[in-house]
Amino acid sequence: MEEKVYKRKLTAILSADAVGYSRLMNDDEEATVRTIQSYRQVFSSLIMQHNGRLIDSPGDNLLAEFASVVDGLHCALAVQHELANRNAALSETRRMPFRIGLNLGDVIEEKGRLYGDGVNVAARLESLAEPGGILCSGAVYDQVKHKLSNRFEFTGDQQVKNIPDPVRTYRVAMDSKTDRLRKNSAIKKTKHFKTALICLLGTITILAVGLGWYYWQGKNPQSPSNASPESSASPHPEFHKASIAVLPFTNLSDDAEQEYFSDGITNDIITDLSKFRELLVIASNTVFLYKGKTISIKKVGRELGVAYIMEGSVQKAGDNVRINVQLIDASDGTHVWAERYNRKYADIFELQGDIVQAIVAKLAIKTFRHEQARALRKKPTDLRAYDYLLRGYAYYHQRNRAAYATAKAMFSKAVDLDPFYAAAYVGLGELEYGKVGYGWTEFPDKALNKALEFGQKAIALDESNSTAHSLLSSIYTFQNKYELAINEAERAIERNPNDSGSYNELGWALLWSGRVDAAIAALDMSLRLDSSSPRNIWFHLGMAYYLKTDYGKAAGILEQGLSRRPDFSGYHIALAASYARLGRDEDAAREAAAVRRSDPFFKVESFGTGFRQAAHRKAIAAGLRDAGLE
Repeated sequence: MEEKVYKRKLTAILSADAVGYSRLMNDDEEATVRTIQSYRQVFSSLIMQHNGRLIDSPGDNLLAEFASVVDGLHCALAVQHELANRNAALSETRRMPFRIGLNLGDVIEEKGRLYGDGVNVAARLESLAEPGGILCSGAVYDQVKHKLSNRFEFTGDQQVKNIPDPVRTYRVAMDSKTDRLRKNSAIKKTKHFKTALICLLGTITILAVGLGWYYWQGKNPQSPSNASPESSASPHPEFHKASIAVLPFTNLSDDAEQEYFSDGITNDIITDLSKFRELLVIASNTVFLYKGKTISIKKVGRELGVAYIMEGSVQKAGDNVRINVQLIDASDGTHVWAERYNRKYADIFELQGDIVQAIVAKLAIKTFRHEQARALRKKPTDLRAYDYLLRGYAYYHQRNRAAYATAKAMFSKAVDLDPFYAAAYVGLGELEYGKVGYGWTEFPDKALNKALEFGQKAIALDESNSTAHSLLSSIYTFQNKYELAINEAERAIERNPNDSGSYNELGWALLWSGRVDAAIAALDMSLRLDSSSPRNIWFHLGMAYYLKTDYGKAAGILEQGLSRRPDFSGYHIALAASYARLGRDEDAAREAAAVRRSDPFFKVESFGTGFRQAAHRKAIAAGLRDAGLE
């Protein structure tokens, strides 16, 4: 019988392992699973970005390979930097650092898996690495020492299990928060006064970074939950060094129908700026309330709680586009920067990128390469597809059945022109989901499945599209698949830290899954970014406070929501329960009567069935019965 000949190759192997995984699981299984899933996504995304291949990820371990040693090390560094940012935002007892080992070796490949000493050495190096650190073999060092600017510290020849010869090892010095976190962990093992002092300073650094993340990501418990363009005048000093509102660009074209184009440019610039973590950007829903109005820059700055205002105008004429932009200090109205652009329409994406980079530079925002890359959206192969996309969203935002039909035709034309245009598939998915939300379909399950298909197609084409992840989160929440919904919302926020919609989706999923405090934090941040949203965020936030038995605050928030959407019966239902618990019997009876008018067949047991925790369902039902509903 002929002996099988195995395929062999020389490859760079990355082995990673979570530190303290068993302890974390013992303390809080669900939180640990959420963290490990989120961190696996970081690995998966960065491995792909660095031309690698994920081989296996059992439990808290992970194995990947790279054709290039340089790519492998770049990926390991990027992973550790990103995980350091995430861990800094967690309490010390919930952090999940990873050790990474990197080796270059000869391996056997069989059915997509790797075998041999090359893999074993990488695994042994990982076990010797420090938490948050990278340990590489001499073979890796020899390949990268003259190609990368990183410093390497020789850590000796290590005798490792089942490997006959000692392995030459090098620690990668990252000179960053990642390295500081690693050093802090090592320092805590000594008892010398000097070491303890360094540890204290390191801890202060971590707390500072963690608080910074806490505010930039919106986990601010004091952010207003009743914000509106008139009432959200809180200055929010934590944002004043890096906060901006981009007002709707003025359409200077002779053709009034070009309004969709100037609005689209405004939305695109808001979206691109939103992807920088150190910048807070007010959402388009809120800034478009100022469209066409004579305004005071200082007043807008106070109302929106931002330090800078951006204004602009757009004129599209034939194949040319002219854009004028100016950045204004909202505190005193002085001009910080202004520029005129006259470009070919074919260069519209480069033009938008230039504007975004200029704003970021003027505000002295620290940017990382992956954030810059995210801000450069993938443009379609045919610019007509982009034009149809903008037209489609102009109709989509009208939110009526006829407009939705026209929007679908626009998005479909964009797909016909460019079958690989992820943003157009997102638009189609949002239309299908919207039909379910507004009750415009007799077959909601079919529409949800179509929306899911469009969202998944968009992510397959462009995994960095935050709106696609947010769409999937909405769908999964509607289907009561809360963990999937939370995961998709977190992925959306990771890609666009200023997306109010994704914070809303996250808050919705967290609330229904039973994590009330986390839901409030997410919903508060959504309102901070977008205080004028027509979505039912006020309903979710009011219900969250109801479940915390803060019935007064719940009623106040629900009343604001009702004033914005008097047609939504959910506000009457929740207010009836809240008023009943407050002892406001007449108000409760009035709201109960409104519920019966809008739904003569209303049943208490049919409301709130989506809440996962039985105690929450029971609390809601009790309030409704106190209000006289059955």
